Amino acid sequence: MTQYRIAPSILSADFARLGEEVRNVVAAGADIIHFDVMDNHYVPNLTIGPLVCEAIRPHVQVPIDVHLMVKPVDRIIPDFAKAGANIITFHPEASDHVDRSLQLIRDHGCKAGLVFNPATPLSYLEHVMDKIDIILIMSVNPGFGGQSFIPHALKKIADARRLIDESGRDIMLEVDGGIKIDNIAAAAAAGADTFVAGSAIFGKPDYKAVIDAMRANLAKVGA
Repeated sequence: MTQYRIAPSILSADFARLGEEVRNVVAAGADIIHFDVMDNHYVPNLTIGPLVCEAIRPHVQVPIDVHLMVKPVDRIIPDFAKAGANIITFHPEASDHVDRSLQLIRDHGCKAGLVFNPATPLSYLEHVMDKIDIILIMSVNPGFGGQSFIPHALKKIADARRLIDESGRDIMLEVDGGIKIDNIAAAAAAGADTFVAGSAIFGKPDYKAVIDAMRANLAKVGA
């Protein structure tokens, strides 16, 4: 039985009361806190850094999953590890040495992973599967919250699932972008096990109702 994980993205939370928001969403059933870092360089937006990660760390026991949409990545990886991140992912295009960046994350005690934009090939994985703990498939182009799911991402999820299964390794397969109650099951059926949702959760008044509805649809996958 696949263990499904819901990872609300705090990019859609109320930043004026972020500690309360992360506590509430975990109480509502979230498994992971997804932390989007944008640098106004690799992507056309500017969000949050290690200080915010450090600030929310005492508020939750669940893993903090830091998605680096920054270039270059190596300089900032140790800062997020020290700030309390448990998982750090980055885009292969943003690193001059993908293998070294993955090892740097692991050397700092975090799980490491690669993120694939809609047009980025999975071939980057070919030589680094032994250093991968998580693969994140973007189902939107990164840079802004609230975008619509790109259906072609389902094929990429399925391709990534096949690579994971062939590797025989225990690797999480995460999907991020436009995930909602009505499409989460399709992403799971394609092979995803971890689901980032921002506005679909934080944009609603009852976080638990949304997460429960997502889990109910996930429970039907393969049933």
